[in-house]
Amino acid sequence: MANILVVDDEMGIRELLSEILGDEGHVVATAENAQQARELRSGSVPDLVLLDIWMPDTDGVTLLKEWQRDGLLTMPVIMMSGHATIDTAVEATRIGALNFLEKPIALQKLLKAVQQGLSHSREPARPVSYIRPTVAASADSIDHHPSPQSSYAPPGAADTLHHGHGMTAAPAYAPIADNASNISFDLPLREARDAFERAYFEYHLVRENGSMTRVAERTGLERTHLYRKLKQLGVEPGKLSKKGI
Repeated sequence: MANILVVDDEMGIRELLSEILGDEGHVVATAENAQQARELRSGSVPDLVLLDIWMPDTDGVTLLKEWQRDGLLTMPVIMMSGHATIDTAVEATRIGALNFLEKPIALQKLLKAVQQGLSHSREPARPVSYIRPTVAASADSIDHHPSPQSSYAPPGAADTLHHGHGMTAAPAYAPIADNASNISFDLPLREARDAFERAYFEYHLVRENGSMTRVAERTGLERTHLYRKLKQLGVEPGKLSKKGI
């Protein structure tokens, strides 16, 4: 999990990036202009900044220059724009930007750029109480959680918690699996299918701690299709991961 600051004057962009990065397990703060970004940066050092170039008060390149001048460019910054020229992108890179994303931003390009940004973090050492997550070694992996087991362990194995003298606690996803096994065959086909699919995706979301990347890999779906499917079924990944069910 990383702390990411998204700076963009478009509400739709801020909300979309927050949702996607939040589903990846990151903590996302947003700013709609340079002044809000300055205030957030003065209060803490994010692990990564996604910074729009064209904003109404102060543009992203100017803000980047300010941070560089004041010694505050201690975190990787990825610039975003739908109208910037090559010269602007080159200038931002010269100042200290790590990468440049052209809008509309493709999902896979966004996640890959975020992974690369976090792996190139230049921030100062954090207090000992903070444990930095390990970034996956694969260049195409976008998950920053510890790697899961290569295959699902049988119930009662790696996911079983031991308490006291031989007592065990069932894993969090066990009730969901039970719900799937209790789906009535008397239901109309559509309702039965929806009930199974809902339990199926809830199971994988809890099993993978809410990581949309790993759920997509496990279920064999493209992430965009997975998002649409969960919305259709009324499954909310964020609430599942918070409740632990």
